[in-house]
Amino acid sequence: MVDTMTLLRALMSTARLSRPTVRRSADGLPPDGAVLLDAPDHRLGPVLVAAALGDHFPAAALLAATRESADWESRDRYAAQLAAFARSREEWLQRWQAAAPGDPDALLVTAELALRRAWASPARAERLREVGPLIDDAAARAPHDPVPWRLALEHARGSGAAPADFEALWEQAVRRAPHHHGCHTAALRYLLAQRRHGSGPEGFDHCFDFAEQAAQDAAAGSLVRALPVRVAFARLRSAAGSGSVLGAAPEARIDAAADRAAELSAHYPAGDPWPAEARNVLAYVLVRRERWSAAVEQFRLIGPYATSCPWSAGEEVSGAEADDPLGRFLDAREQARGMAAAGALPLARPDGRAAGAAAGRAASRVSGRGGRSRAGGHYA
Repeated sequence: MVDTMTLLRALMSTARLSRPTVRRSADGLPPDGAVLLDAPDHRLGPVLVAAALGDHFPAAALLAATRESADWESRDRYAAQLAAFARSREEWLQRWQAAAPGDPDALLVTAELALRRAWASPARAERLREVGPLIDDAAARAPHDPVPWRLALEHARGSGAAPADFEALWEQAVRRAPHHHGCHTAALRYLLAQRRHGSGPEGFDHCFDFAEQAAQDAAAGSLVRALPVRVAFARLRSAAGSGSVLGAAPEARIDAAADRAAELSAHYPAGDPWPAEARNVLAYVLVRRERWSAAVEQFRLIGPYATSCPWSAGEEVSGAEADDPLGRFLDAREQARGMAAAGALPLARPDGRAAGAAAGRAASRVSGRGGRSRAGGHYA
């Protein structure tokens, strides 16, 4: 009998370092050694174990169930996680494709995998052209499924699609699921990419407008309600990368986005993997805003579920520093806990910059411009 969690830990594609296990603290934070990066939930975990052993049937059953029940949010998440797993262990997916060539679920994972590989390729433009027909095929095989349209939106962003072309895809996506989180996140990424291509800092206002309206229209508990905090994260990272000053108006909008995301977070129990990424993004924003006690509360609610977003350093950092999102998560958590315990308050100057050496060090670590001393390329 295979021990599921033991095997899963061995199979995790993101390397973990051995850290000293400490007793659970009074603030409810799990020890460093208990925190996992991008861990699967209870439904996906056994599926990944089976896939690692070459068995595609549990994956097929899981995705078929999400399609038949129109559980599009779970379908989107599981398809993405299965594709991520298949990037380094593809045999089970190849067997699935051979056994059921027209299976809409296998086609969806195949298209997701191809899209991820195209994004990571130095020949991105050429590879993305090859992915288009795969996405079209997945959409045709499951006409009511919005997830292939999320892929189409991501593909359009990578291909530099014109706004009119993107809007046509967006209409198809929301026709199938008006409040689908994955499609809204893909649309937001497109808007953020458009901002980087020429609209300057004011382009964030358009991104906030879109995210705030979507959050307002979404049902209680929908992850779409956390969309504004993703804009806040992008705005803070942009400011950290350029050394620019935020100003009062952007700060107010960032804080409002964090407050809205905290309301959503409170909708879910502590240690729930479903809102884990939204909580991680929120924790990042709260640390950058020096809202220490609120950040510690989100780290408590996150529990053991760290996520690569937002702790991956991104394209501006390379090497081992970029490969240690878990280390960056633990650094930020430690910083927030220490500052909250010391009773530190948010410090701000009239120009919007954080004051104080400790705050500066915190922002540097969280934004990916600093870190602990390393031995062998990892956090010591």
